[in-house]
Amino acid sequence: MTFAPKTATLQQLRTDLENKPLFRISSTYVKTLPRDKSDTLLLLGACAMVLLPHFLHLPWWTSLICGGLMLWRAWITLRGQRLPPLWLLMPLAALTMGAVYLDYRTWFGRDAGVAMLALLLTFKLLEMRARRDLFVVLLLSFFLLLTNFFYSQSILCLLWMMATLTLLLTAQLSFQYTGSVPPLKQRLRLGGLMLAMALPLTLILFLLFPRIQGPLWGLPGDAHGGRTGLSDSMAPGNISQLAMSDDIAFRVKFTDAPPPPAKRYWRGAVLHDFDGRTWTQGQIGRASIETSGQWQQISLNAPRNPDAEVHQQITMEPNGQRWLFALETPQRVPSLEGIGVLLTADHQLRAARAIGERVRYDVVSNLSPLPAYQADARALQLERALPPGFNPRTREFATNLRRQWSDDTALVNAVLAFFRRENFSYTLEPPLLGKDSVDDFLFSSRAGFCEHYASSFVVLMRAAGIPARVVTGYQGGEINPVDGMMTVRQSDAHAWAEAWLPPRGWVRVDPTAAVAPSRIETQLGNLMPRSFFGDLLGAAPGRENWWPALNSSVALLRANWEALGNGWNQWVLNYTPAGQMGFMHWLGFDELDWRTLSILMLTIGTVAVASVTLPLLLARNKRKPLDAVYSSLCAQMARRGLDRQAHEGPSTYSRRLCASNSPLAPPVKIAVQRFIALYEALQYGAESGSGPHNKPPAHLMAQLKLLLSQCR
Repeated sequence: MTFAPKTATLQQLRTDLENKPLFRISSTYVKTLPRDKSDTLLLLGACAMVLLPHFLHLPWWTSLICGGLMLWRAWITLRGQRLPPLWLLMPLAALTMGAVYLDYRTWFGRDAGVAMLALLLTFKLLEMRARRDLFVVLLLSFFLLLTNFFYSQSILCLLWMMATLTLLLTAQLSFQYTGSVPPLKQRLRLGGLMLAMALPLTLILFLLFPRIQGPLWGLPGDAHGGRTGLSDSMAPGNISQLAMSDDIAFRVKFTDAPPPPAKRYWRGAVLHDFDGRTWTQGQIGRASIETSGQWQQISLNAPRNPDAEVHQQITMEPNGQRWLFALETPQRVPSLEGIGVLLTADHQLRAARAIGERVRYDVVSNLSPLPAYQADARALQLERALPPGFNPRTREFATNLRRQWSDDTALVNAVLAFFRRENFSYTLEPPLLGKDSVDDFLFSSRAGFCEHYASSFVVLMRAAGIPARVVTGYQGGEINPVDGMMTVRQSDAHAWAEAWLPPRGWVRVDPTAAVAPSRIETQLGNLMPRSFFGDLLGAAPGRENWWPALNSSVALLRANWEALGNGWNQWVLNYTPAGQMGFMHWLGFDELDWRTLSILMLTIGTVAVASVTLPLLLARNKRKPLDAVYSSLCAQMARRGLDRQAHEGPSTYSRRLCASNSPLAPPVKIAVQRFIALYEALQYGAESGSGPHNKPPAHLMAQLKLLLSQCR
């Protein structure tokens, strides 16, 4: 007899498992959780959404510890176990803080600070014993959510943060309720409503709050960490690693028609020194910067050719380097707000500091060959220098070429013919090279990427006595059909050569074009799968696809998404002080200083807040007509010394009013009884849901008011 109920329970559970889907049983179990457990699990879900984006850049061990602590807290909640004691949590927290220091060598800065906050949040979840601890967890979550802007300010990041913020507000509301709690859907709706009510004020602050110069979401020291892009040196494999990256390097808006693909050479760093394996800017590069003047807007005294000029507006992503990109060859120095820029003697655009934020600038380039300038003999001699003891076969090959071709231009053409004639191949996965890397490439492997061809060509030129140097940048770019902007990606990173050929001067020579012309005519990204559904569908332009219609749809979706992202960058992230002043001028406010702007912001902000809060306050104080009539009866009785007690409902209050010892007259008692009976029928009975918008019928309300007058 004792075990019969348990047997029946097991039998019922077996029947449920056989007849009901598992998710229905799980849903039923979640709904029957005690309130403290369900609220805690909701808070854990919100904290998980806060931490999830940070797992993309936190060290693996930090993400592992945070995930493990979250699962531990969820297990404790579901099992109803006691929280771990402080003597266990404190040493664990100290060990993780020490690990953060060993990993970052500091406790300060962006990355180390975010890692510490993430760990502290998860440890605090295991130490949440009082209401105060709950608010500490919520405040930590809000602050940690804000640090996402240190790493990304994209539209997807904003949408994720708004969803997370809604869930955090819902969790905060859930802990505030006393008594019955509304369903989760209703609480989520209320949390979303609170967020929506803050949006008008947020928009006003964004548009009118006085802007400051420079990026807001950055920290000195490590604000440029994790940037991808070209570096200030080149070794075999450097650029080929970027070829696999689909990240955007910069976007370009042309005033006129864009140049053809073969002329889309975006000049970056010029490398002069070679140590046998790595190319760097070296002594000549530093000298060209020092002799170009101070950090101010200066231009080379080159003759203009208006027919060959191309005007570009470039929006460059942060890369942590100091140079700016432009089509060859930039003619005038662009203007960057708050950053000095110069145009060096070797046609580099250099900024006074590393570019750690998105910048936009206008630049003019000349696509026609520039006339020769008076070159410094010492500089040309340095452009012929090679490290001793490297690449003997290349030196011998260059000597033989010089015997055959005394003219420099003819020798350059002979080397290009050698690349075309021999069995050279263009690949992203070349074999490893030894100490004499150029010898191994030219005479053994003959397989490489653009840096292999540019480096070997310049070494051959120098060995033959011709001044030459390496130029790194990007080659290519695709037009977005949605907004007409040209997108240049990291996969378009390229290296080419320049040779000094009098009387023409410095002439661009791209040996990669001799081996793989398709790399120049069709950008490398079009020959490779894209990361945006590309690995799944093979949806790359120019490639055969198992479903061409789907390929076209994915390409169009990608173009629209990138156009949307570009608009977000231009109008939101690039809302600078100059942009704010332009917006104010468009509104009709001229010559605004920060004081006037602040007064305007406070005035409009006050109006916006009042327009949101006043209707809520009025609606809060507005009572239903039925409640107002009942309150009038209670007020009448209170004036006769018969106040309604807090615990008394209508029936209990009516019995006390109509009791034999009540001072009310018999006709008034009869009126009170009829009033309370009709009120209860309208408020709680079948009549409570009648009428439009659940309002009582007009004739019954009139009868109720008549009874109220008789109660007087």
